[in-house]
Amino acid sequence: MTIEFVDLKQQYQALKTDIDAAIARVLAHGQYILGPEVAELERQLAAYAGVRHCIGVSDGTTALQIALMALEIGPGDEVITTAFSFAATAEVILLVGATPVFVDVDPHSYNIDPAAIEAAITPRTRAVMPVSLYGQCADFDAIEAICRRHGLPVVEDGAQSFGARYRGRRSCGLSTVGCTSFFPSKPLGGYGDGGACFTDDDELARRMRQIRTHGQDGRYHHVRLGLNGRLDTLQAAILLAKLAVFDRELAWRDQAAARYDALLADCVATPKLAEGCSSAWAQYTIELDERERVAAALKAAGIPTAVHYPTPLHLQPAFLDPARPAGALPVAERLARRVLSLPMHPYLDPAQQTFIADGLRAALR
Repeated sequence: MTIEFVDLKQQYQALKTDIDAAIARVLAHGQYILGPEVAELERQLAAYAGVRHCIGVSDGTTALQIALMALEIGPGDEVITTAFSFAATAEVILLVGATPVFVDVDPHSYNIDPAAIEAAITPRTRAVMPVSLYGQCADFDAIEAICRRHGLPVVEDGAQSFGARYRGRRSCGLSTVGCTSFFPSKPLGGYGDGGACFTDDDELARRMRQIRTHGQDGRYHHVRLGLNGRLDTLQAAILLAKLAVFDRELAWRDQAAARYDALLADCVATPKLAEGCSSAWAQYTIELDERERVAAALKAAGIPTAVHYPTPLHLQPAFLDPARPAGALPVAERLARRVLSLPMHPYLDPAQQTFIADGLRAALR
């Protein structure tokens, strides 16, 4: 049996007619940069997330950078964020000249611990950047309450969670600015890089639109430092076709996660969802004592796995923080040694998941 970690080929075959037609329309009109599909995608995504503004950008990392630039965060400022995430989360903070302040995570959701945020706030803190990891939103009620008391904006790194619900609201519509990625393997993924910023703040939306196009408020009139950060029209067209079936695919991801839960609950620690929350299931991640041995056995059986992420950010060479040496953030460090992600996508079928579960049980023995 052939198992794909994320089966983009099968998804394309299921959506081929609509995706091919969407691409053909762009090729016919030839407006490859900020064409009409970009504006339509922004309109539909804003409505989906429940916010007034969506700004399509070139990728998820750029979305985060544009959000920080629009908030005018820079040298001398601190941004509190999780230590358990992909490098882009910390990277963009440094790229705008600010300092990332890493804190620990909740051992059940793997998302940033709100109590740790409050303890890390200093006079230099200018923003908080929670990551909605693996597809489940961070605890935004608690985070927003803390940040309101301290007058701090919140930027959600929702690269893995677009489509997830948090107590009746959706990821990327929960904070000052929400950012997501349309990298191909994401729950809503294109066929190349792409991303978006979301906000209800009219002024921030205006700034982010300027920043994504070299800081322009009109052709050749540059009012602020900007980037070449535009979402291209072909990606927007592909994403429109995928957005039309996105809720159906999210339901299939839920079904796949429930099957994993039933198959694996008696032998490994399976993911836990907070009350009132759903996940977009960008990953289905378990914890293991002997991860490397088990992963090698699964690979030998033809079952791909991945580790998201093997080294916490505060221990990465590019982001080393003398105030947070090894041992300072114990939950993030423990998870980095134990987590293993299994194949997850909307087109997993029960037979494949039974094969994966049987392979995992054999590896654990």
